[in-house]
Amino acid sequence: MTDFDATVVGAGPNGLAAAIELARSGRKTLLVEADREIGGGTRTEELTLPGFRHDVCSAIHPAGVASPYFNEIDLDVDWIQSPIPLSHPLDGGRVAVLNRSVDETASGLGEDGASYRRLMEPIVEQIDKYVEVALGPVKVVPDHPGALTRLGLLGGLPAAALVKRFDTEEGKGLFSGIAAHAIAPFYGLATSAVGLMLGAVAHSHGWPLARGGSRSITDALATRFEELGGKIELNREIDSVDDLPSGPVFLDVMPPAAHRIARTRISPSKARQLSRWRPGPGIFKVDWALDGPIPWADPSSRQAATVHLGGRYAEVAASERAVARGDHPKRPYVLLAQQSLFDDSRAPEGKHTAWAYCHVPNGSGVDMTEAIENQVERFAPGFKEIILERATRGAMGFQAYNPNYIGGDIGGGQYGLRKVLQIGAESPYSMGGDVYLCSSATPPGAGVHGMCGYHAVRAALG
Repeated sequence: MTDFDATVVGAGPNGLAAAIELARSGRKTLLVEADREIGGGTRTEELTLPGFRHDVCSAIHPAGVASPYFNEIDLDVDWIQSPIPLSHPLDGGRVAVLNRSVDETASGLGEDGASYRRLMEPIVEQIDKYVEVALGPVKVVPDHPGALTRLGLLGGLPAAALVKRFDTEEGKGLFSGIAAHAIAPFYGLATSAVGLMLGAVAHSHGWPLARGGSRSITDALATRFEELGGKIELNREIDSVDDLPSGPVFLDVMPPAAHRIARTRISPSKARQLSRWRPGPGIFKVDWALDGPIPWADPSSRQAATVHLGGRYAEVAASERAVARGDHPKRPYVLLAQQSLFDDSRAPEGKHTAWAYCHVPNGSGVDMTEAIENQVERFAPGFKEIILERATRGAMGFQAYNPNYIGGDIGGGQYGLRKVLQIGAESPYSMGGDVYLCSSATPPGAGVHGMCGYHAVRAALG
C-alpha cells in the first residue's frame, strides 16, 4: 500500500488516461478496476455468433482521433476511415451526406449549401482551437477567446433554433442527426454545440472506427500505462478512499459513487454539488450478425461507417422530445454503425455485423428491438431477411454491465448548461481531500478521448 504515489479507481478510457498522465509525471500509479477486465465503454466481444465481433458500447470515434491527449502520447490505434463519415437517409431513396470536404457536402445540400458552408467553414479552418475549447473545461481566462465566443454564440443555441438556417429536408436532417448525439431534446440550450463540433470534426478528422474493435483503444492505453511502470489491479471494488494508498485519488465513476467512496474526505460544498447531479436518458442497443451487407436504398449509406436513421428533422426532434418526457417513440432516432464493411476482422468472410441503438427514458424496461429494426428496414428494404442472430441490451442491462451507466445513461449525466458550464481549470475535478473526479461527469463529458482524466491530473499537479 505504501509503494504507490497515486491511485486511479475505474479503468475506462478516462481512468486509463489519468493513470498514464500520472505515470508520465513520475508518479508510481495504481489503477484499480472492480470488473474482471478493463475498458469500460471500449470493449469488443462476440455477442451473437462465433467469429462476429461487436463493440459493446462505443463504436465510432470522432473524439478519439481528434483527442489532443491521444495525439500527444501518439496512441497506437489503427483508425479506419470510411469513404463517407456519415449519412442520413430520407424516404424514397434520398439521402443527406456529410463528406470529408465541406464544399462537397455543401454541394450535395442544394439550396442549403451556402448556409452550410457559412456555418461550418470557420470552425473547420481553425479546428485545433475549437477542439481545445470543446474538449476542455471552460476557463475563466480562455486560451482561445475567439473560438470560445463563436462556439458560445452559435453552440449555445438550441438545435431547434440553429436548424432554421436550413430550408431543405436534407440540410435539416443532416444537422439534426448529428445534434441528437447530445441525447437531449432540441429545445435545450447548447444542443447546437454538439452538432457543430461533431460535424466539424467529421470534416477535419473523420469519424473512424478502430481496427479490430474498440477494445484495441483499451489495449493501447493499458500497454502505454504498463510500459511506464503502472500497475493494474482487477476484481477489486473500492468502498472508501481510506482503503487506498496515501496520495491523490482519481475517481473514474459517476457522482453518486464518488460521494460514497470519498465521503470521508470531500468538502461539504462539493458533496452538495455531487448531490445535484442527475442522469440523462438511457439507451437500448441491438447487435446483429448478418448474412450480408445492409441493403440500403441509397448508395451513399453503403460507404458510411455511421448512418443516422430518423428521417425528416421533425421526426428526429419528435423522437428526442418523446424520450425527454418519458415516452418511447414508435419511430425512434437510431444511430447505426456498420464496422465490418471497412474492417474485415469483425465478421467471417462474406458475413457482416451491425450495431445500433436508440434513446429511451432513464431506467426503461421496454424492448425496442422491433422499433429499431423497423427503422432500418424503412431505409434498407430486405434488412430483416439477412439477420442471422441478434443480441440486445436495454437501459438496465447497461447499468448491470457498467455501474457508471446509471439507468442506461452513457453520457455521464443529463446534458445541459449545468453540465456544459462547469467553469475553472480545477474546480470541476477537485473534490477536496486530495480526491479528484475524472469521469465523463466532468468536462468535456462523454466520448472516448481521455480528456477528463488528463484535465483532472493537470488540475491536481498544477
